[in-house]
Amino acid sequence: MKVLYFAWLRERLNRSEEDIVFPSTVITTGDVITFLAARDEAGTFAFERPAIFKTALDARIVPHDTPIAGATTIALLPPMTGG
Repeated sequence: MKVLYFAWLRERLNRSEEDIVFPSTVITTGDVITFLAARDEAGTFAFERPAIFKTALDARIVPHDTPIAGATTIALLPPMTGG
């Protein structure tokens, strides 16, 4: 699955996207965040507050309990400020 990172999340992880084959235990968009947080120190830091992120499957904003089966892309969107 293609994983897209936006805004300050992209900066903290030092990548804008990557292709990941998730294990069978990763079922929902929330599981994706948990998996990414556990992969390395940068992920642990970036995803320390998972509830703040919006997730989008195939360009559609969805809640964290949405199954990822059948999707090709997940986008992780941190909160942003404007001005």
